[in-house]
Amino acid sequence: MQEFYALLQLLGMLVKDPRICVLFILLIIAAVSDCRTYKIPNWLTASGTLFGLIYSTAAAASLPAGLLWGFEGMLLGFCMMLPLYAIKAMGAGDVKLMAMVGAFLGVPYIVFAVIATFIAGGLVALGFALFNKALGRIFTNVKNIVQTMVFSAAGGIKPDVSLEASKSVGKMPYGVSIGIGTFGYVVANQLGYL
Repeated sequence: MQEFYALLQLLGMLVKDPRICVLFILLIIAAVSDCRTYKIPNWLTASGTLFGLIYSTAAAASLPAGLLWGFEGMLLGFCMMLPLYAIKAMGAGDVKLMAMVGAFLGVPYIVFAVIATFIAGGLVALGFALFNKALGRIFTNVKNIVQTMVFSAAGGIKPDVSLEASKSVGKMPYGVSIGIGTFGYVVANQLGYL
């Protein structure tokens, strides 16, 4: 009975706030596209970001506050993912997709969505590595990436991670993890678990 009530609450949230419904649809499209082509289309992230900013502005009590709220979320989502793009651990489409999510969620919610995305990404990567029998390689790659980031930050130099193709576990569509993490965070938040 409690599960049924939670499901009704979730459906009510989607009807009451069409912004979340649009966000979920865009994330599903991005995840499917990323699985099929390993690319997230620019038209999707650009139009989604524009919709998020317009909706945030229109739904707010004051237009400047709403625009600032959406823009800050977009910028923070972009900046939180940018270091992983800089070290070639993720693609530009993934960074733009998280910026789009930030335009929908705003600050501070984008921070929690990014954390949930990293957790989902880690779990998906572990499953991917187990499926490909490459768990040792994935731990070595993660260790190398973290070491490079720490040493680069401490030395004040641009990080350069170049994993050899033979050491790569394979290409993983991170748009799926962004979708799972964001969906999980939003649903948990709406149901009062976070």
